Amino acid sequence: MRIARSGPLALLAVVLLALSGCAGAGALGGGGEGQQTITIAIVSNPQMQDAIELSPQFEAENPDIRLKFVSLSENEARAKITASVATEGGEFDAVMISNYETPQWAANGWLVDLDPLMAQTPGYDEDDFIPAVRGALSGPDGHMYAVPFYGESSFLMYRKDLFAQAGITMPAQPTWQDVAAAAQRLHDPANGMSGICLRGKPGWGEVMAPFDTVANTFGARWFDPQWNAQLTSPQFRAAANFYVDLVQNYGTPGAATSGFSECGTQFSQGNAAMWYDATVAAGIVENPEESRVAGNVGYAPAPVVEKQDAGWLYTWSLAIPKTSDEAGTTAATWRFLSWMTSKDYGPMVGGQLGWEHVPPGARQSTYRIPEYVEASKAYAQQTLDAIAAADQKNPTVEPVPYTGIQFVAIPEFQDLGTRVSQQLSAAVAGQQTADEALDQAQVYAETVGESYQREGQ
Repeated sequence: MRIARSGPLALLAVVLLALSGCAGAGALGGGGEGQQTITIAIVSNPQMQDAIELSPQFEAENPDIRLKFVSLSENEARAKITASVATEGGEFDAVMISNYETPQWAANGWLVDLDPLMAQTPGYDEDDFIPAVRGALSGPDGHMYAVPFYGESSFLMYRKDLFAQAGITMPAQPTWQDVAAAAQRLHDPANGMSGICLRGKPGWGEVMAPFDTVANTFGARWFDPQWNAQLTSPQFRAAANFYVDLVQNYGTPGAATSGFSECGTQFSQGNAAMWYDATVAAGIVENPEESRVAGNVGYAPAPVVEKQDAGWLYTWSLAIPKTSDEAGTTAATWRFLSWMTSKDYGPMVGGQLGWEHVPPGARQSTYRIPEYVEASKAYAQQTLDAIAAADQKNPTVEPVPYTGIQFVAIPEFQDLGTRVSQQLSAAVAGQQTADEALDQAQVYAETVGESYQREGQ
């Protein structure tokens, strides 16, 4: 199995830095007298915005630390954080990354080992992390190099009221054919109702996330064990054509520019009958202050075709680049990270912002908080079951030389996945066929596969 190759990723980061520009203001500027300024690169998802809103409480408890957040969209965050960390730019004292980057960057020596810091923090209790999530954030030595803010798999959300009105029963384990049939029956664009919302927005972490789970369960794979690219295989073509047809025929308007946030808005506002996406979305759609469909949503496992347990495994997590050690900010940075990922953070969020806002899927103790148990009863067990079932080491029907479910855990995938996503998004937009998209995507994948074949000779 491949973990990482530092050379290609470092080169990629230089390219990304040139394309993206500076990753933000420097982290070493002082605050007030005797203060350290800690700069955190964070993804601008709702739960992270909650953390920024609550951060003045941390500053009040830690007057020697001033926090500076650089809040970025998912695609922008991935590019700028990779560029900064890989080139030792030092712009950030803490970075929000995932289980895609963490094992690779740990192997490259780019991240601070967090095991000693956790051990020195009374009550932090790293054993409380959900095992699958903890394992996904561990390096080759078994130590954790990032701590989870929230964890997720993927599942199907559907409008129970619309299904009941149409006389449709959601199976305990739906297939993608079941989903397509329900989408067809419930699609009513004349009345502002789409059958389903699926991501079509370019990005290896946008459209490729749900699509890869579809491809896996259709029996597709990116590479065979000899690193021969497989994007024009019958299975990959079947998955891509199914996905594009489903979105074009029964998806929401503007699907080619819709990602997690856009689908969340569409579904929460009552404009889609189904939404297949991250389990973390449940907290959004069940928030009665923000969602028109709260209380009317059902949750089913990720749809399948051949491979069962098709849901992904992902965790937005916080890590400390090695440059923080050199700058002397690691101790102060860890104080904030341990606050934001502690056992006490969830109850604080629930008590002040509402229990639907609590970051899910990271700590087992979260699921024992009585108020959260009540607030999440519609989806908590489904979330835990999906995370537990996700198997990054065996993501496909046929053998593969890589790990990862909604990504291929090699450094080149940031570029490869993005390029392929652009082709798939163009097919969703009707600018080309799915087969034409895969013909070009195969060329990209062959270049990557051939580099591994040469290395293995």
